[in-house]
Amino acid sequence: MPIAEFDVIARYFTQAFPKRTDVILGIGDDAALCTVPAGMQLAIAVDTLVEGVHFPRTTCAQDMGYKALAVNLSDMAAMGATPAWMTLALTCPQTDGAWLKGFTQGLLELAKLYQVSLMGGDTTCGPLTITIQIAGFVPPDGALQRCGAQQGDGIYVTGTLGDAGLGLASIQKQVILPSQTQQFVESRLNRPTPRVAEGQALRGIASSAIDISDGLAADLGHILEASGVGASLQLEKLPLSRALIKHLSPEKAWLMALSAGDDYELCFTVPHQKEVALQKALPNYTRIGIIESSPGLRCLDAQGQLFRFEKTGYQHF
Repeated sequence: MPIAEFDVIARYFTQAFPKRTDVILGIGDDAALCTVPAGMQLAIAVDTLVEGVHFPRTTCAQDMGYKALAVNLSDMAAMGATPAWMTLALTCPQTDGAWLKGFTQGLLELAKLYQVSLMGGDTTCGPLTITIQIAGFVPPDGALQRCGAQQGDGIYVTGTLGDAGLGLASIQKQVILPSQTQQFVESRLNRPTPRVAEGQALRGIASSAIDISDGLAADLGHILEASGVGASLQLEKLPLSRALIKHLSPEKAWLMALSAGDDYELCFTVPHQKEVALQKALPNYTRIGIIESSPGLRCLDAQGQLFRFEKTGYQHF
């Protein structure tokens, strides 16, 4: 039996989420009221996930809830912000209790880990669509942005790249993988790790930053455009997991890392004089290239030959 709208809100979203002292008025009124801590700026981001576009229809409800918040936390990470509040707009074809329970469990897993309070939102009937708006805090002049990269800066990434793309290919039966490898890459697709701590550690060190949602080539391209610079990448330096190295040719692995997207790792640039500070701030990262004055992105193999590829990243339109 379908559950009434306000019963859905009361049963699944009102009580379970973390409570914060800076939330003056949360769920239950026409708008939420909250207080920004003194001396901090407010960072706000929003992401929408649509069934069949951002996740396959076979994705379990718990993974949907987890990923919906993870991708927003990744935006906070890319800005060096500390996440605090969120609102949720949930559109679904029916109010199924088992689905809502699983979805809420996935959402709660990250909300509790990062102490993100659910302040309000909306529920409507329609094709499955999940929209989360998130807000966080960052010190004045401390936010990481896309526009600060300069010639000579090193280009770095966290984690490994291309795993989510291989996970999607596995789900779509484009590749057949051993069970353990399949579980790993599909988990990387459905449950990305938001690099919140890394983003905060990069404040005052990175000259620019972005999270990798649409693919390294496309998202690094946003940094290059915003900063008015170009770059060269060394393809043999791209951090690839054993799954990609073992099951794909080098060229296909490079292409997956450059263009598949959904990794939600951080790509950032650091001036030479701050590399020592970077070493102290982050335990794990990989240098993959350098910022140059000449516009455009050049991807070079070990012999210095240009690697040409058409697909640079995901685009909705």
